[in-house]
Amino acid sequence: MIKIAPSLLAADLLHLGDGIRRMREAGADYLHFDVMDGTFVPNLSFGTDMCRQVAGCGLPVDVHLMIVNPEKYIDAFAKDGARIITVHAEAATHLHRCLHEIREAGCLAGVALNPATSPECLRYVLGDFDLALVMTVNPGYGGQKLVSACIDKVAAVRRMLDEAGLDAIVEVDGGVNLQTAPALVRAGADMLVTGSAAFGAKDAKAFMEALRGV
Repeated sequence: MIKIAPSLLAADLLHLGDGIRRMREAGADYLHFDVMDGTFVPNLSFGTDMCRQVAGCGLPVDVHLMIVNPEKYIDAFAKDGARIITVHAEAATHLHRCLHEIREAGCLAGVALNPATSPECLRYVLGDFDLALVMTVNPGYGGQKLVSACIDKVAAVRRMLDEAGLDAIVEVDGGVNLQTAPALVRAGADMLVTGSAAFGAKDAKAFMEALRGV
């Protein structure tokens, strides 16, 4: 079954607790927690203190580190409640080591790829990660339109994992809504990050049920 991870980047931060409760009651599987440093991406977002508070709200936290030197923060986010920690292949100088540090910290290890990054870099860490995150927008801001060329990348990542006999999760983040999700799921995505579409839905439960049924 398709997993859904609403992105807190799209939440109303003045009423964050209410928003998280609404996502939980609507059937979300994870909360997607974007960490941005203003260097790797042109924006700033959340830190470990907020992660700790969010982790107490009843949903597992999917931490996406869009930062340089991500290895410096693995232990902190793991201690503050992350269930998944994903680092960017473009930002982790020693990706293999970084992924093993995430697992040693007790979390699922993820690798994220920007839209222009070839999935071939995953070939050298097959078996070392639990999740491959295909960015379908250029990271840094919510509400962007999906880069359609990335749908083929989702299929390529799924094919690579299947050929290697691995059952790692294929996650997609960026421009995911009821119009774009069908093609992404057909391509092999099994976890969808959705921000504006989820938090902006009048009926979040109906939206998630429809998203799972695409």
